[in-house]
Amino acid sequence: MSQPVNHTSPEDVPREVVKTRKKSVLREYIEAILVAVLLALLIRTFVVQAFKIPSGSMIPTLLVGDHILVNKFVYRFTDPKRGDVIVFKYPVDESRDFIKRIIAVGGEDLHIKDQKIYVNCKPPAPSCRPIDDPWGKWEERFGVSESTSVKVPPDSYFVMGDNRNNSQDSRYWGFVKRDKIKGRAFLIYWSWDSERDGPFWERVRWSRLGKLIY
Repeated sequence: MSQPVNHTSPEDVPREVVKTRKKSVLREYIEAILVAVLLALLIRTFVVQAFKIPSGSMIPTLLVGDHILVNKFVYRFTDPKRGDVIVFKYPVDESRDFIKRIIAVGGEDLHIKDQKIYVNCKPPAPSCRPIDDPWGKWEERFGVSESTSVKVPPDSYFVMGDNRNNSQDSRYWGFVKRDKIKGRAFLIYWSWDSERDGPFWERVRWSRLGKLIY
């Protein structure tokens, strides 16, 4: 013979059992939330952090309103190098974060003359050639010849904004120490043109979403 099915109504369950089950569900939700928050904090602290570009100093690479992701652990395994776009603590005020491009590393002699960059050689020596600089945007300024000559100290970096004539960088406030670097920018995940009129979808720079930063 088949066994009878036990149909137990909620009224037949002891109050102590119902109360215990409610506590168990609540505890599971709390634990899940705490784990999610902890993971988010760990990721933000050690892996990836989001930043917003507030100025035009990195035009054309980065525009005002770009939202970027920064790899915070990459320099645990490799050294920063020329061409990397980095986020770092501003040497004059470490409560602020700046973003610039590394132009010269520790131990290198740097010379900037007539909107050209020379590393470990000084013009007008016949064998001295400027470095390949596909990132820099210089404005033509009649009668103005910028000149900079420095030696980069060990564990330090000379950085510049890609918008070369409109960037406060190492030419004005000095070098960035390695331990002040937060990470390397690698991706634009959102871009918003706040100065453009029109509906929401026209103000999003769709072509920039998911763009890698070089």
